[in-house]
Amino acid sequence: MKPRKITVKPILPPHEPAKNIKKKELRACAYCRVSTDQEEQLSSYQAQVDYYTDKILQTPSWRFAGIYADEGISGTNTRHRTEFNRMIEDCMAGKIDIVLVKSVSRFARNTVDSIRCIR
Repeated sequence: MKPRKITVKPILPPHEPAKNIKKKELRACAYCRVSTDQEEQLSSYQAQVDYYTDKILQTPSWRFAGIYADEGISGTNTRHRTEFNRMIEDCMAGKIDIVLVKSVSRFARNTVDSIRCIR
């Protein structure tokens, strides 16, 4: 049996080098929360705010979209977390592309609330 000769032709013309293409900036925000007003929690709260502010401002492909922070609020329910709810509204309005958070438990401790917000 004689081997087949296969010729591959590109469907699209070659593109410009990546350096000439401007990448889209992501509008990034952070959600910070502590569940009590105790002194050690308040220092964690401030550390979260400082860290994420610097992180977003230092990342060239991100544009600062704000820090949303609830202080002394439990994560078991989103009902009383005003900053969290404002952040979700801003996400739904297309003002935010990416949300940074210290851990999943800072976002929501209730699985149903987590899934609802992520969707």
